[in-house]
Amino acid sequence: MASARQPTARQARLGAELRKLRVAAGMTGAEAASFLGGERSLISHVEAGRWGIKPERVQFLASHYSAADQALVDSLVRMARERGDGWWEKYRGVLPPALLDLSELEHHASYLRTAQALIIPGMFQTEEYARAVLSTAIPEAPDSEIEARVEHRMKRRTIFARESPTPYEAIFHEAALRISYGSREITRRQLEYLLEACVPSYVSVRVIPFSVDAFIGLTPQLFYAGGAVPQLDTAVIESAHEMVFLDAEAQLNRYRSVFATLKKLALDVGASRELIYRILKEK
Repeated sequence: MASARQPTARQARLGAELRKLRVAAGMTGAEAASFLGGERSLISHVEAGRWGIKPERVQFLASHYSAADQALVDSLVRMARERGDGWWEKYRGVLPPALLDLSELEHHASYLRTAQALIIPGMFQTEEYARAVLSTAIPEAPDSEIEARVEHRMKRRTIFARESPTPYEAIFHEAALRISYGSREITRRQLEYLLEACVPSYVSVRVIPFSVDAFIGLTPQLFYAGGAVPQLDTAVIESAHEMVFLDAEAQLNRYRSVFATLKKLALDVGASRELIYRILKEK
C-alpha cells in the first residue's frame, strides 16, 4: 500500500466511504484489518487516506462488509484504480493543495456546477481577467504565485477538450458582468470570450439579473461536482482564503437545493446570452 502523508481530498474521500461501509456492517477496524491480514492501524491509515489501497482490496472489503450497492462499490474500485499523477501535480508545493484537489475533483466529475456573485467563473475567464481578479483577491501574493494561479486556472479547461466534455453549468449575478477588473478593455475582452465559451452544448450559462428582487446573496463561491454515483457528489465552498470540501448527505442536499433555487431565479440560457451581449455593447 502506497503512503500518502498529506492525502488529497479524493484519497480522503475514498477512505471515508470505506469507513462508512465498515461501520454500516457493524465491524471494528481490527476485524477489517484481520480480513486483509494486517494490524488495526492498517485500516486506520486506509480510511484516513494516508495509505493507498489496491482496487481488488476495495472489492474484497466491500464483499466482506456485504455492501449491497454495487454501483457505489464499482465507483470506489475505480477511485482506487485511478490513483496517479494528474497535470495538476506540477503545481504541488507551488499552489495551495486545495486548488489541486479542486482540479482533481473536476477531472473525475460526471458534471459540474458553480454559482458566483461578483466574478465570472474561473473556467470561463481570460488570462488577463483572471490575473486582475487574483491580484485583487490576494494582493499580498508575489507575481510568481499569481502567474502560477493563472496558468493553473487556464489548464482546468482540459475537461472541455475531451472526446466527451464534462457538462458544466454556471450561474452568476449580473453584477459579475458589470464590474470591471483591471480595466474597461479587459472586461470587454472577457465578455467577448464569455459569449464564445457559452456556445457549446455542454456549457450552460445563466445570469441572475438585477431585476430579480429575491436574489439570495452569495459571498463565497459555490462549486458542485457530480460523482459517478450521487453518494460521491461533492460540494465546495470557496472564500478569499479558504476552500472547504463537503460530502455529508445533508450538506449535499442543502447545496442541491441552493442550485435549484438559483436556477429558478436566473434567466434561461438564451436570455442570459442576450444580456451578456447587451452589456458588452455598453462597454
